[in-house]
Amino acid sequence: MPQPKVKLVVTGDDFGYCPRRNRGIVECFLKGGVSNVSLLVNATSAMDAAELAKRHHIPIGLHANLSEGSPVSLCLKGSSLLNEEGYFHGKTGFRKALLSGQLNMTEVEQELRAQVKRFCELVGHLPFHMDGHQHVHVLPEVREVFAQVVADFGIQYTRIPVEPGLHTCPLIPPHLRDFYIQVQNDALSSVEVFQRHGIRWPDVYLGLTTMGQNMSVPNIKQALSYALGANGLTSAFTTPLGTGAATEETPPVPKTDRPITAELMVHPGHPSQPPEGGCGQGPDDFSQSEDRQQELDTLTDPTLLAYFKQESIQLCAFRDL
Repeated sequence: MPQPKVKLVVTGDDFGYCPRRNRGIVECFLKGGVSNVSLLVNATSAMDAAELAKRHHIPIGLHANLSEGSPVSLCLKGSSLLNEEGYFHGKTGFRKALLSGQLNMTEVEQELRAQVKRFCELVGHLPFHMDGHQHVHVLPEVREVFAQVVADFGIQYTRIPVEPGLHTCPLIPPHLRDFYIQVQNDALSSVEVFQRHGIRWPDVYLGLTTMGQNMSVPNIKQALSYALGANGLTSAFTTPLGTGAATEETPPVPKTDRPITAELMVHPGHPSQPPEGGCGQGPDDFSQSEDRQQELDTLTDPTLLAYFKQESIQLCAFRDL
């Protein structure tokens, strides 16, 4: 077998969110469109998701959640991580609380460790990778705690959400662009922290420019082409497996004997139907929209799978890197 040019991890996020999400992700995996999943252990259908992963031998990691729903730790009553109703503060609320200095990092660590242990109880082994729901793992202060927890458990891989071409992508509305650019800035500031703890990540990250209605076969091809270079062997942004400096201005990776590694973050599934789903508060708008179905249909499109084969892009999991 010739060596692939690219090893691509296509990660289905939010596994466990609801039965319809689980079913869609499994369909996508069985058809070859997803090669890896990230489990929300505090989601309402996490146990079902874990059983499905075992049944179908789906490579699985942990989608650490500090922003949506209820905590896993039973010792966080009255915690700085929770609002008056006992739920996490939300994607925006978590960031506001962090910025104002309200969050206790000891409680962050306690919850992250509880989620890793819960993952092991559900799945039967440690996560092959660990990232953050709504990118909380790259936020200031949180990144240090997150990296220590990942290193202590011996988890090898994480996600660095810095996507080549994000700044110039015309598909993203202004309010989302501002959020994504902030995520990217936080991610770049996390590189040194993760390196120091011996944590690795793929050379290339993709997924912000191809979410929801922006996901199509042409858009995925364009994102991959931009990130990997015209010959499929170089990257506009890369830090090989967590080594070296990381900026979007970094020169392309020199041609080597090993394939370029990449992760494509995706959110396929059938739209959620309230009140089922979520992490204790019901499904959010994105989960109920047709965007999930759009991603599922695109990822299982035979023309996309044929493109991967034609371009020597091998779908794999983090454990295969």
